[in-house]
Amino acid sequence: MPLARIDLRKGKSVEYRQRVGEAIYQAMRAVGVPEDDRFQIFHEHDDDTLVFDPGYLGIARTDDFICIQITWNEGRTLEQKKALYAGIADGLHAAVGIRREDVFINLVEVKKENWSFGNGQAQYVS
Repeated sequence: MPLARIDLRKGKSVEYRQRVGEAIYQAMRAVGVPEDDRFQIFHEHDDDTLVFDPGYLGIARTDDFICIQITWNEGRTLEQKKALYAGIADGLHAAVGIRREDVFINLVEVKKENWSFGNGQAQYVS
């Protein structure tokens, strides 16, 4: 049920994006996301369309900044969310060398009835 939107600067290779996607998916799986529940949208930006503060909250960010927004069902614990944040940052660092400081994550929690996976049906509504 999660939908991951991944925003990054233009110029990364297909392999790079695939490795990023896999690292994010594996981190989500580690906190209970079902197998094969993988929906990701990559959007690449020019310098002027990916704007971020390079020092907000004392975190030094570079042009390798990546913004990950995950929409998923509500109900995860704080511990699961913290594990997801760490899992994504660590996984991206291991997969493609992104500095943990450059990983920005936002979770959007929705009710289960707010999903349709096809056929015009709400699959999670009984």
